[in-house]
Amino acid sequence: MEPFQNFESKATPFPYVNVDTDQIIPKQFLKLTQKIGFGKYLFYDWRYNKNGEPKKDFILNNPTYSGYPILLTLDNFGSGSSREHAVWAIMDYGFRVIISPSFADIFYSNCIKNGILPIILEKKEIEYLFDNPDCIIKVDLNKQQVELKPILRQLKFQIDPSKKKMLLEGSDEIGMTLQLESHISDYENKVHNDFNINVTKE
Repeated sequence: MEPFQNFESKATPFPYVNVDTDQIIPKQFLKLTQKIGFGKYLFYDWRYNKNGEPKKDFILNNPTYSGYPILLTLDNFGSGSSREHAVWAIMDYGFRVIISPSFADIFYSNCIKNGILPIILEKKEIEYLFDNPDCIIKVDLNKQQVELKPILRQLKFQIDPSKKKMLLEGSDEIGMTLQLESHISDYENKVHNDFNINVTKE
């Protein structure tokens, strides 16, 4: 996984609540064995009609928003099943940040594990972003803030320090554990030695 890079961009407005993982990536597309290739199926039932033709009124089919790496959405994004494929589809499509008032817990964790930054802002701040679609959003994970241009407004967000570290280093839980390998070995050796001493005394 690549380390998270700060950037600035406009956001793709996605004004829906309770978007679940089956809507993000329908179950018929879960057969792929790799993390890549899911982007073309993102929001498939909303993007295409029964003949497989793009729906002109769906936001992702609007060329105005092509290439924006920020998805701006509403409450409880990523609810439903725990399928990680939903995050793979979002990542493969090109989104690197999702801004929402709230996320489903497992979806939030899956985002972190796959290099996507889920940002939680207050509802009034989300509403402000929807009301100002031409704002350039500068995402700074180090400072835990988004800066809006040209109005020069800064919005702070919270993130667990360990999850922030994972994103900045491009690591995951296994990688973070391996960084502590020497400490784990020292502890195991101490436990082993203490056990042998106790056995000898007995």
